[in-house]
Amino acid sequence: MTGQLSFELPRLVALGAGDFFVSPANADAWRMVTAGHWPQRRLILTGPPGAGKTHLARVWQAQARAAVWDGTALPAPGAAMVVEDADRLPRRSEEALFHLHNHLGATGGQLLLTAVLPPGRWPVTLPDLASRMQAIATVAIGDPDDRLLFAVLAKQFADCQLRPAPDVVPWLVARIERSFAAAQGIVARIDAAALAEQRAVTLPFVRRLLDNDGATGG
Repeated sequence: MTGQLSFELPRLVALGAGDFFVSPANADAWRMVTAGHWPQRRLILTGPPGAGKTHLARVWQAQARAAVWDGTALPAPGAAMVVEDADRLPRRSEEALFHLHNHLGATGGQLLLTAVLPPGRWPVTLPDLASRMQAIATVAIGDPDDRLLFAVLAKQFADCQLRPAPDVVPWLVARIERSFAAAQGIVARIDAAALAEQRAVTLPFVRRLLDNDGATGG
């Protein structure tokens, strides 16, 4: 039997630098984030859900010995901080982020924020915070090209501890919507079905499953 049967194992998400696949869709973001030389030592990383923003932030976090902001406390002077999902922070955290931004600026710290939307579209109600966020340099991860989509699918399968047959990922790349969310959703669907049916992830299995769902374009 080709591939590996799916068992109920914990999802192991690989977030190391060697697990991040660089393609034209994310090369600018990779270079800018990992270089660490940002205007005023601040950077906003944007991209669609599933684009690898958290992964890239973790690469920089390890490189800079940064911490993930807990939403309230101010770090030590000169610290390096990551703020995840900055465009979805609750209103009660806006003043705290404003003080974090100013604190790091005054003490020579670094600040990396991730978001789906560019800062001009964040639903920020505190005017001083909005103006500061919009002044920060921004780099975006674009929609995946074929090479990146292939890598994303392969990584999603690996994170789920699945070993699809060699022809599965190329078949999916040629048919699914060009988006990170679609790749995540389809692998999750395959994972659940393979577990439920105790089946190996072969092309006939995937073709039957997704054609029945209408999840591909043909």
